[in-house]
Amino acid sequence: MKAIIQTDPGDPTSLTWQDTPTPTPADGEVLLRITTAGVNRADTLQAQGHYPPPKGDTDIIGLEASGVIEDANGCVRPDGTPWYAGDEVGALLSGGGYAEYVAVPAGQLLPVPSGYSLTDTASVVEVACTVWSNLMMTAEVRKDDLVLIHGGGGGVGLFAIQVTKALGAQVAVTAGSEEKLEVCRNYGADVLINYREDDFVEAVKEEGGADVILDIIGAKYLNKNVSALAKDGHIVIIGMQGGVKGELNIGKLLSKRGNISATGLRYRERADKARIVAATVEHVWPLLENGTIRHHIDRVVPVQDAAGAHQALLAGDITGKIVLAVE
Repeated sequence: MKAIIQTDPGDPTSLTWQDTPTPTPADGEVLLRITTAGVNRADTLQAQGHYPPPKGDTDIIGLEASGVIEDANGCVRPDGTPWYAGDEVGALLSGGGYAEYVAVPAGQLLPVPSGYSLTDTASVVEVACTVWSNLMMTAEVRKDDLVLIHGGGGGVGLFAIQVTKALGAQVAVTAGSEEKLEVCRNYGADVLINYREDDFVEAVKEEGGADVILDIIGAKYLNKNVSALAKDGHIVIIGMQGGVKGELNIGKLLSKRGNISATGLRYRERADKARIVAATVEHVWPLLENGTIRHHIDRVVPVQDAAGAHQALLAGDITGKIVLAVE
């Protein structure tokens, strides 16, 4: 098969479309012929050498894809019915999405939502699993909570806005331009904060503080997030765009009875990923199918231009998702 291979570990732009062995699915895995792959910040971190794949997994980049099952390998769905060759699916991956084929554990397959194309599906797998596992399975967002979402204009951000509103909570977002904030407004955000001009701590304090903070920044925002937190609030850190080491004022956190979680999907055990995938399909897929939640694709580019897709994402040129067309 062909896949995007990083030919120089020291050069994150050295992503070339070249021949590599086709994976052989192990027991409990299907072989998926990929049509489209989603691009995520984690992919750019891997190309920079900061986010290696789990031990034993492929080093080909790509954490989500959609396509057609080539070999079902006797695998079954959670309800016990079989998967078949020819079934169209989305896939949550530990790696391998930037390729023509990938081996996928059966528990990490998701049906294509009704009314969605394979391209649409590739744009929602990672964000849907990330948002549901963090907002509900970790932070347990409740009706009328105020949820502060950093990076509101990104793929995770726009999806998180919609899930939060569907749960009956209020949304505050940060973004770096008025254009992105306007997109956030169109997706349901209530409080719009331009982080280049405004202090998000003061903005959410006017609302009584944030009950939940979904944070893609990490170290840079650590203490400001604690300041923005309401009593008994919960900070969920899912990214490191602002660094990996920060200083925490524990006294301030104690005074608010606050919680901090740091989570990720890639390094979870397969059974845990399968649990998240099943919950996402149960709770989020109906919202996609009835139009409560919409996907947002900024652009589709050929997989051969993976390096350009990474550069556009890092430059902040993308609102929502960028996806790679493999065929």
